[in-house]
Amino acid sequence: DLQKQVERGALLLPAAFLTLVLCSVLLYFRVSLMDPGFVKAEEEVKAGKSEEQSMVIPQVSSNIKMRRCGYCMVKQPMRAKHCQLCQHCVRRYDHHCPWIENCVGEKNHPLFIVYLSVQLVVLLWGAHVAWSGLYFKQSWDWLQHNIFLLISFLLIVTFTIVDLLLLISHFYLISCNTTTWEFMSYHRISYLRHSELENPFDQGVILNLWRFFC
Repeated sequence: DLQKQVERGALLLPAAFLTLVLCSVLLYFRVSLMDPGFVKAEEEVKAGKSEEQSMVIPQVSSNIKMRRCGYCMVKQPMRAKHCQLCQHCVRRYDHHCPWIENCVGEKNHPLFIVYLSVQLVVLLWGAHVAWSGLYFKQSWDWLQHNIFLLISFLLIVTFTIVDLLLLISHFYLISCNTTTWEFMSYHRISYLRHSELENPFDQGVILNLWRFFC
């Protein structure tokens, strides 16, 4: 379909598709290379005064103390966690993503969601482009000439499903103001285990989304 439009001189959709692909690649490198929110030693003074702590302390038992990381020896703010792969403590740690070889944390989590959203649009459009080039015939000759396009289409569909599920799960966690780490390890996190509320950070869906993105 895109090739036919180029041949007719209608370049708007092909240019838009290539722009989306380029944006996706640039976002990938941006999210991969940026600081996800590493806790630095000089920030220790501020560690006990974070916004999350001031919000949660009234609902948490008073005997909980902010711990010092046993690996990098910095005082961890609430919701921070040490990443063994990055060798740093990360603020509002969500998870270490092997696809970007970086942690997803306080600073790059919103951009990570934007990247997943753009990538989903690219994958859906790419699946449509691949499908538009397939004309099915029950012959070995057809399969030989279309095997690469067929495999590409199947791979795109697989990655589309993975991306969509990942995006849905992240939007659900964001709407609850929780992280993947907190959701998966609730029973091991002291400030959640001793809290009077199931999720002391939850302020309602609208406010949670507003605080995360804005």
